[in-house]
This record gives sequence, C-alpha cells and structure tokens, in this order.
Amino acid sequence: MRFAVWVLAAAVLAGCSYVAGWFLPIPAWANVAWKGAGVSLLAVYAALNARSLDGWLLAAVLAFGALGDMLLETHGLIVGALAFLAGHITATGLYLRNRRTAGAGDWGVAGGIVIGVTVAAYLLPPERAGAGLIALYALGLSIMAATAWLSRFPRPLVAAGALMFAVSDLLIFLRTGRPALDILPIGLAVWGLYFAGQALIAVGVVRGLRARQG
Repeated sequence: MRFAVWVLAAAVLAGCSYVAGWFLPIPAWANVAWKGAGVSLLAVYAALNARSLDGWLLAAVLAFGALGDMLLETHGLIVGALAFLAGHITATGLYLRNRRTAGAGDWGVAGGIVIGVTVAAYLLPPERAGAGLIALYALGLSIMAATAWLSRFPRPLVAAGALMFAVSDLLIFLRTGRPALDILPIGLAVWGLYFAGQALIAVGVVRGLRARQG
C-alpha cells in the first residue's frame, strides 16, 4: 500500500526530527506530541498493513510504545514504564505465536539476553531502593527481546530492533541518578537506539507477516 509507505516515511521523519525540539523554545504539550508522533505513526503503519491478529498485535505493541513515550513526559517514569511493559507483554505474545524451530544455540542466546539485561538493569542504578522494580521491568523487556530472537521474523530487523530497545533502556538506567552522564551524546544514543529499534520491529514484523501471507 503506497499510503502505508508514506506513513512509514512520516514516522521516520517525526522520530528523527524530534531531537531538533530539544533545542527549540516550544511549549511542553508540543514537545510531548512531537515525541509521541514517531511511534504513533509506526502504529498507524502497522494497522494499515494488518491482515490478521498478528498484525493488530504489532499495532498494539507500537501504540503502547507511543503511549509510554508521552506518559514519561506527562506522568513520570513509573506510569510510562507500565505502558511500555504492557507493550513488552503484548510483543512477547506476538513472538510466541510466531516461534521458529529453535536449537540449543538459539535457546542459549535467548537465555543470555534474559539474564544479561535483567542483571545489568539491577546493577546499574546508583539508587538501590528502586533497583528491584527496575529489574522487574527489565525482566519483561528481556523476555520480549529473547522471544523476538526465537521468533520467525527476520532477525536483522526484529531481534536487532528489540535488542536496540533493551540497550536504550539500559542507558537510561545508567544515566538516571548520575548528573554527569546527563549529556547530549547519551541522550542521542537513548533516543536513537529506541526509535530505530521500534522502526526495525515495525518493518520487520510487517515484512515477515506479508511473506507468509503471500
């Protein structure tokens, strides 16, 4: 669908240009809308391509991501994280519905993702009081990434995108509570890895579903 391609292009433009808003004197509501626009449009792209329950699950995953983007700005870290966690749970269901025949090596990589991401998330925050909750969120994140690896969707797109999402969140945990790390390069890495990851997931799942539907 040509319109869907234009929506995807608009999503990429919105996601990439959002960084420019960091340097512009724009109202808070405009910043929130700009931040949510990229992944919201990815959700529209997924919905336009949906031909089955799996396609609509992808649209829901991305909608939860867009909601999380905006809630982080309006309601804080915990509420935003809950929206993202809902997206991770939905994505896990999508990937489990589309499992590949996995060997021992695949399961080893998946287990390494779960353990590595969860342990790193627990160890990174300097404020230890909230480390347990962060690790609990990271467990959901890591299971999402691990099941993306075990899915039949193209790994260079979907699994890579899920891992980029995970690394972006780990950078957030590293930066939180450390003012010296609240610098532009890390902020760019957080947003760039996150949005690129979401875009790769969207395109990869759509392509994978389209290939199987003929």
